[in-house]
Amino acid sequence: MSLFFPYSHRHQDDHKCEKLEVQKPRMAATKELVQKIIESKDGSKSKGRRGAKNSATAAKVALMKLKLHAAGDKGLPQTERTYFQVYLPKEAKDASQPMFFCSKWSVGKVVDYAASLASLKNNNNVLTAKKLRLCHPQTGEAFRMDDTVLSLLAHPDSPLYNGGNVILEYLDNECTGLEDVSDYITQS
Repeated sequence: MSLFFPYSHRHQDDHKCEKLEVQKPRMAATKELVQKIIESKDGSKSKGRRGAKNSATAAKVALMKLKLHAAGDKGLPQTERTYFQVYLPKEAKDASQPMFFCSKWSVGKVVDYAASLASLKNNNNVLTAKKLRLCHPQTGEAFRMDDTVLSLLAHPDSPLYNGGNVILEYLDNECTGLEDVSDYITQS
């Protein structure tokens, strides 16, 4: 018999306590839950990415990868950085390059900065030369040089995304955009 307890047992169910809580078998609930999950799964479905949740996750992963390798002005505060995978003109030595820009910059400044980062010839100040232009990755539309990065991110119809793609290409003065964006960005 214990000195501290008036009962000669260690377990609650050894005596007839009024406040005895009957415990369910611990694994029964877990087993039931596992069984429901197994039944709800359809074995014929392929395991892969599907749905909006996975594409949102994929976008976040792409942004994280871009942040690791992107070139840009290291003096820019993190809160003002906007990251893009910049697809370069066809005659450039690299197909694309990850870069970041200030979200407050104009498209013209982005084009100039991207050209210097990628070592591209920029004759935008020469009246008769082809102009280096920033284009939308889906529509191919060339952005106005006085638009800001923030306005492109907030565009109601076809916004750009932080961590998304843009195309940089030489266009004639009259040209309003690219005819075929698939030449630049291959869907994988």
